[in-house]
Amino acid sequence: MTQDDMALHNQQRMETLKARLTAALSPAQLNIIDDSQHHAGHASAKGGAHFTIEITSTAFQGKTLVQQHRLVYEAAGDLMDSEIHALSIRSKAG
Repeated sequence: MTQDDMALHNQQRMETLKARLTAALSPAQLNIIDDSQHHAGHASAKGGAHFTIEITSTAFQGKTLVQQHRLVYEAAGDLMDSEIHALSIRSKAG
């Protein structure tokens, strides 16, 4: 797969992830950053993407950071099985 193909595939992954997070958490703010290029050659990635998620949601009110991150992972669902190798999550209630 060429770098252009990988970038397009990651864009599709990001759109799917964005749709799932939006449906599950109705975020006031959501930014997804593709960090995959920083992990080129990372053997265990096996083609899965590396993303940073910056998200603000009222769904996080009264929840610890661990609970907030669990909600994000639940929304990502099966994407974590093969499409996404790693997530860095910056979440806050709001």
